Amino acid sequence: MTDQAVGTGGPKVTAKGQRPAAESALTKNQFLGRTRELKELQADIERAGLDTLAGRKPPRARVLLIAGKPGSGRTALAEELVREVADSYPDGVLRARLTEPDGTPVPTERTARELLAALELTAPAGAAEDDLTEELREALATRRVLLLLDDAADAQQVDALIPDTPGCLVVAVAGGPLTGISDVRPCTLGGLDTKSAVELLGRYTGSVRITVDPRAAEGLVEICAAQPAALELVGSWLSHRPKAAVADLAKKLRTEGEEGPALDRAFRVAYAELPSAAAQMLRLLSLAPAGLVDAHTASALVGCAVETAHTTLGDLAGRGFVRPVEAPFAQYEVPGCLLPLLRSLSESEDRPADLRLARARMLERTVRLLASCRAITETDSSPAREKLAGMPRALRFPSPRAAADWLRVRQPALLASARLAVADGELDTLARRLMSALVRAMVAHFGTQAAAPELYGIHRLVLDVAERRKLPREKAAALLNLADLDARTGRTTVALARYRAALDAGREARDPYATGRAMESVGGAYQELGDHDRAADWYGRALAHRLTRDERVDVARLYGRIATAHTHAGRYDDALRNWRSAAMGYRRVGDVAAQARSLSELARVQEYAGRPEESLRTCQEAVEWAHRAEDVRLWAALQLRLADTLERLGDPAAARLHRRAAERILGDELPEDASAREQGASAYEIRSASVED
Repeated sequence: MTDQAVGTGGPKVTAKGQRPAAESALTKNQFLGRTRELKELQADIERAGLDTLAGRKPPRARVLLIAGKPGSGRTALAEELVREVADSYPDGVLRARLTEPDGTPVPTERTARELLAALELTAPAGAAEDDLTEELREALATRRVLLLLDDAADAQQVDALIPDTPGCLVVAVAGGPLTGISDVRPCTLGGLDTKSAVELLGRYTGSVRITVDPRAAEGLVEICAAQPAALELVGSWLSHRPKAAVADLAKKLRTEGEEGPALDRAFRVAYAELPSAAAQMLRLLSLAPAGLVDAHTASALVGCAVETAHTTLGDLAGRGFVRPVEAPFAQYEVPGCLLPLLRSLSESEDRPADLRLARARMLERTVRLLASCRAITETDSSPAREKLAGMPRALRFPSPRAAADWLRVRQPALLASARLAVADGELDTLARRLMSALVRAMVAHFGTQAAAPELYGIHRLVLDVAERRKLPREKAAALLNLADLDARTGRTTVALARYRAALDAGREARDPYATGRAMESVGGAYQELGDHDRAADWYGRALAHRLTRDERVDVARLYGRIATAHTHAGRYDDALRNWRSAAMGYRRVGDVAAQARSLSELARVQEYAGRPEESLRTCQEAVEWAHRAEDVRLWAALQLRLADTLERLGDPAAARLHRRAAERILGDELPEDASAREQGASAYEIRSASVED
């Protein structure tokens, strides 16, 4: 898939030794000027802070601030500083961007989660912002790291992420002062010095045109206010016109007027020279999620072929309008300083209907790519093979590994696309399809547990759309999914509230599956909270619902869950009655292994109730059924259970026989000592029906 571009979006986090996903055109090999600023910043790292001067130990990491307008080279300066001092921070460099391309601040919760992921730490799905930032500070307490926070919107964003470790360093990049952070060291940027600015211009034009007319070059630098982004645009303009004189371009820029930022004037001149097709694509790139674009995104936005989009993107990169992003697949980023200009142009030159159509095409293409990404994991399925065969070649992945790599790298941009689609509000049908396809692809490649934090965010978006559009069925599904993730991370009370809300939504939608599932889950939540009476009551309601629909497997499972609740509450007679019903139900549906497990639990409760002889007979019956089911581990576990029961009944010889039988069944897997045998038995058994779910 050479023509399939892959990108990232949202907060960008890398460890030591890795380059950020996007940075200024001035890389470490091209960095120019800022010598004085670099020396001041390095001196500030070692300079005593206010706490040190007052005789107190610094409570937190030092914060250096690089302030400047977009396009001033502020990120390039921060990256150069990081490159020069990174060796002093043995635990690496962490990077995060704190503002979306559209100017929206990135939620601190998302940034903290991304930083924890960079440290190879997994935060619970749905965890609150305070919990995540606290976990991040704890993780950094024993580390010496350099934290680069790019494009900070305000002081609160930065303050929440500052490590409580004096050995760490925070370098923040912002448009202005970060009022409220104590002892911050600001470095305010203007333009480059004239010599460095002329040298930067010469890298695009060549030295001859600069040498021939140095005054014109200095005049052009002055018109551009020595701003790196403006110089990059005019330098690219000159590089595409080898016969144009520097003085001609300076004159052309002056005709744009003296008012307005220099970057705006440079952009207007460069944009005016674009072919109409390239100009249209450039304007529509302002719609790309997270400011990241690949050939598929660009071709969908414009409605052209993928190869045409790939060629046009390369041309736009050569003209300084987009920048290549270092990644396994070809992709580009629209510089943040140009996005407001592109949005303004798009609003003035493109009709609203055309913009809506471009968004719809982009979402539709993303849905199809996600469907292809998932379908390649199901190559054993005939429908999946047919679906793949029917897709255009450009949308197909060569292997499951390639699809997983694409999804992993592209995931942040895909999540940004979902957020933008939901926020737009005009394309909710496509947004719902996108989120469904994204969930399925992530589960297929990463698994539910590994993808839980991202899935939690997607389900919240689904809930937003369902509530806005008054879709009770989708609302019930989203609430159930969110509640399941809450329950898995220990937020049982929150999960219980969501299960109850899902029940109301399921009843409103007259959705029998959601209604029965919600009732059973409410019972499970109460059982987790230790309220076994309410748990049994809700399981009973779910059982009645399943009985009316003759859902026999679910009925048998619910008998087991009711029995478990009664067992915990000490109501052994009720528990025995329900375990017998569960065993009978599984026998009717032909699930022999589940029948053996139910009989095993029945024997356990009989033993609790002081009926050892009955327990022995039931356990023997369970052993027979496990043998018929050919469930080796369950068979061995029940042999051990039977041996323990015989020992308690005073028959050690028979107990030894059954232990030897378990040894023959499991061989080397059987634990040797008695305590290990108990652990082994517990591991092999299903102790309650809830585990069967």
